[in-house]
Amino acid sequence: MSHEAGRLPGGRLGLRHGPIELAIGAEGAAEDVERAYRAAEACFPDILPRLVEELPLLRAPMGSSRPRAKGPVARRMVEATWPHRAVFVTPMAAVAGAVAEHVLDAMTGAARLDRVYVNNGGDIAIHLAPGQSIAVGVVDDIARPAMDATAKLTHASGARGIATSGWRGRSFSRGIADAVTVVAKAAADADAAATLIGNAVDTDHPAIRRRPARDLQIDSDLGAIPVTVAVGDLPEAAIEAALESGLAEARRLIDRGTILAAYLSLAGSRRAALSPGAFPAMIAA
Repeated sequence: MSHEAGRLPGGRLGLRHGPIELAIGAEGAAEDVERAYRAAEACFPDILPRLVEELPLLRAPMGSSRPRAKGPVARRMVEATWPHRAVFVTPMAAVAGAVAEHVLDAMTGAARLDRVYVNNGGDIAIHLAPGQSIAVGVVDDIARPAMDATAKLTHASGARGIATSGWRGRSFSRGIADAVTVVAKAAADADAAATLIGNAVDTDHPAIRRRPARDLQIDSDLGAIPVTVAVGDLPEAAIEAALESGLAEARRLIDRGTILAAYLSLAGSRRAALSPGAFPAMIAA
């Protein structure tokens, strides 16, 4: 399976290899942007093969012993998920964010840039030089692409990663959130936290349908664990209960310093949790 590289509208760089598809934007002096893009292209081909080599370890649930990952992306995945080992989680919960981080680091290590983003299917690693900021939008339902919330990330805030999880997304979720968007100091941390908060947005109701993950994807790291496949009409009480459960998990992770902010959406209702002082108007529904 060969990798592909090409330019996207707006002077961005597109990279694709198997399930990994990146959209990359960089700002700075023209020669620095080109140098950074070459660095991204150079590091990209090895990412998927090295992850495949360690798949058994990366798909295994975290236990009492820290996994000894070898590759740089795999090590980022372990680093991001190890703090959550008290619940069921595998390093795969941070794979998209970790890949984005790895490519971003290659770019910023090769050139001096003002702003960079590496978007891996909605899990985004960001670089902001002093004085720089970037605006991001949140879409609650990918089947209805509309801007449901916005966020402004600044250099001073320390926000360098943003990730979204939910049962409607490309990965399985044990919860029922339409979308959980998390901002953290690193993309892999945001990715793992979005997964766990998304799982926590949950309640019991007959309108929720689940199936074992392995019935949907035979090699899923979730195995026989039920994942959400449909959410029907829910009463207001069920929606509130699910969102409050997810909000409690988001606040716990903020209190631990794991994340900076979280935005939760379910059936048109929304909640936000913000790190005190970090974002005066981080996410506005």
